[in-house]
Amino acid sequence: MKEKRKRILMVDDDEDDFFLVSTVLQDVAADQYELTWASTYDKALEAIGKREHELYLVDYRLGMHTGIDILRHFQEIGYEAPVIMLTGKGDYAIDNEAMIAGATDYLVKGDITGPELERAIRYGITEFKHLRAIAENERKYFGIFEKSHDIIILADCDMNIIDANPNARKKLAHSREDLLTMNMRDLFFLESECKRFMDEICTEDAIVQQEFTFREKSGRKISVLVNANKLDEQLGTFLCVAEDITDKKREEQEKRQQEKFVISGRIARVIAHEVRNPLTNIILAVGQFRGEESTSLEDTTLYLDIIERNCTRINQLVTELLQSTRMMELHLLEHDLTTLIHSALSLAMDRLKLNGIRLEEDFAPQQAMITADVEKMNIALLNIFINAIEAMTPGKGVLTIHTAVEGKTATIRITDNGMGIPEENKARLFDPFFTSKTKGTGLGLTSTQNIIINHKGHIQVESILGEGTTFIITLPAN
Repeated sequence: MKEKRKRILMVDDDEDDFFLVSTVLQDVAADQYELTWASTYDKALEAIGKREHELYLVDYRLGMHTGIDILRHFQEIGYEAPVIMLTGKGDYAIDNEAMIAGATDYLVKGDITGPELERAIRYGITEFKHLRAIAENERKYFGIFEKSHDIIILADCDMNIIDANPNARKKLAHSREDLLTMNMRDLFFLESECKRFMDEICTEDAIVQQEFTFREKSGRKISVLVNANKLDEQLGTFLCVAEDITDKKREEQEKRQQEKFVISGRIARVIAHEVRNPLTNIILAVGQFRGEESTSLEDTTLYLDIIERNCTRINQLVTELLQSTRMMELHLLEHDLTTLIHSALSLAMDRLKLNGIRLEEDFAPQQAMITADVEKMNIALLNIFINAIEAMTPGKGVLTIHTAVEGKTATIRITDNGMGIPEENKARLFDPFFTSKTKGTGLGLTSTQNIIINHKGHIQVESILGEGTTFIITLPAN
């Protein structure tokens, strides 16, 4: 008999994102999921009210609302269902807020692959069914308890272990008899983590998707992702479900290390290429200088000028690289966002007029104050303005600057109608020395990104080849 497809609702105001997720799921898990779409907040509430889906994929940005509002709606109507929060950029504050509000998982759109998304959906549905079964029926609970691949431990109000499933005994290398004489404190590798666990399980009544380090009998560390809930308020018993992520963390660490080697190698090759040209000129000048038996004052001056000019070029390259990547000292003051943008625009005004670029401004009606270093922000914004101007056809270009304020976040969108950026170049856009310009150093956008990050902001780019490019900057607003 063919297995019934699992119904999933995706709440996202971007049709392209829905199409991509639908295509990815079909590629990695054909005919296992039926994905439907709610394009607005109101449509999402209507669909959720029908309670027809097994899992919900919710975008964090939903016009005037956010995915957190959707999670709160689940709580208001007393509907429990697995919800995976999706967002365009990783943010620990959003992650933490989403988990507190009841999200099953939190994924960054640009970082997830098809298999990772399918696994998150599958795990979200399975884990939710497990936990609901435990709460609803004791008989079903013990079936899951015995067969689960996770570590499951039942403890009393004094943290004494009452029971542990077979996988817990296997992972922790203790017999059932040993575990029943132990306290939860004995499982933690770090005393500080143990204290945090006990404080939170007592005050918040639940621990959701938090990482701790357990120790097995021999003392070996085990990294675990813990969900813990009180089962009986009067008796004080609680259930701890821990997923062993030791191998997963090791693989992720190895992957990050490999990525560092790749990035280091790419930067080293680019530096070698950029430095080799002026260095070759210096060597040739020195060789020519030495090879001549008698050198006139004019030739001597020429050779020394070549050497000095190329040494200066090498020094400039090294200085620009260091400035574009290092943590910088900022002179922070409170500034009006619109005034800050006009300050940077004034530096690009001559270029705009010279190239016949039309400027369109669409600033938020409410005042937004941000804490910033004016000099550094001028550099960051000017780099983007210059890139936009150079990408547009003189006399036909339109540079649009739009700002918006939502809560404690200010957003700047800088859009041009230029040539656009090829898809293969987007991922490398902020890499040091990467440039498509014949005379560019490739450090401008690297410096811009560094400045924005130092201001605790984010920068991303959207581009359509032949139509134009938009840089999106988000900054904390006061």
